[in-house]
Amino acid sequence: MADRNVLLVAHTGRNQAIAACLETLEQLVSAGLVPVMTAEQIGELTSNLSSAPKSSALLQNVRELGSQVAEDQLELVMVLGGDGTILKAAEIVRETATPLMGINLGHVGFLAESEREGLSHAVSRVVAKDYVVKERLTLDVKVMVEGKEVFRTWALNEATVEKSAAERMLEVVLEVDERPLSSFGCDGIIVATPTGSTAYAFSAGGPIVWPGVEAMLMVPLSAHALFARPMVVSPGSKIAVEVLARSSGSGVLWCDGRRTHELQAGARVEVIRSTKSVRLARLRTAPFTDRLVNKFSLPVAGWRGPEK
Repeated sequence: MADRNVLLVAHTGRNQAIAACLETLEQLVSAGLVPVMTAEQIGELTSNLSSAPKSSALLQNVRELGSQVAEDQLELVMVLGGDGTILKAAEIVRETATPLMGINLGHVGFLAESEREGLSHAVSRVVAKDYVVKERLTLDVKVMVEGKEVFRTWALNEATVEKSAAERMLEVVLEVDERPLSSFGCDGIIVATPTGSTAYAFSAGGPIVWPGVEAMLMVPLSAHALFARPMVVSPGSKIAVEVLARSSGSGVLWCDGRRTHELQAGARVEVIRSTKSVRLARLRTAPFTDRLVNKFSLPVAGWRGPEK
């Protein structure tokens, strides 16, 4: 019988995450599953647990991703941390689309499936393979300069073109389906997925889009223009943001706050829907409305619901 390999990705800079990681390791090993970690995270945990022999012994059961276990041999990724840690994990298994299950140890934790107090239950469900997998739309992003591709990456939440100097405005022209839409000075442009609609795009005034909706969002940042409202376009569209030659400053591309590229005047950022999705493992099939209410502590007192 093939080993059941589960990759653990944790925010090893926090004591809470280290404790949760050790608890998960112990439960996985007891159930006969194989915990896997990157060499970097194994090193971080080893150094943090040098004075705890029992915990260090537990780490002997961990296999190293890459040298001992290949990415395509992973059954699942368990992520112990906030949304930033989940984005890090998604980057690690990008090519294999291994499902991710997040245990929230951060603040809002919109991508996470469970909270810290539900960790043991979540691991039990993983052991029993009692979860469903949902696909999330992602973006392919490339930078063109004088007609040549100079950078390529991807995003789960958003690709953002921003000014690189606080005192200078970025002059851009926005394009949809190879037709110009509008040009203006701004702090930047966010191109987001429905998953990212509750992240940076939301804080910038963009709409929340239900995960089941296939679409892309465009949200201008502090635009000096009459027509600069958030827009939702078809998932089959191609969005482009050009940094105009008249721009007084340079820009920078950020994808999920993790991957970046400098943008000089004349650079062009093109964004389309990716053929590769990110897969999230879910323990519950509760409506997205309930997730919104819980994560944002929305007031719903007095609701009676439909008459039955």
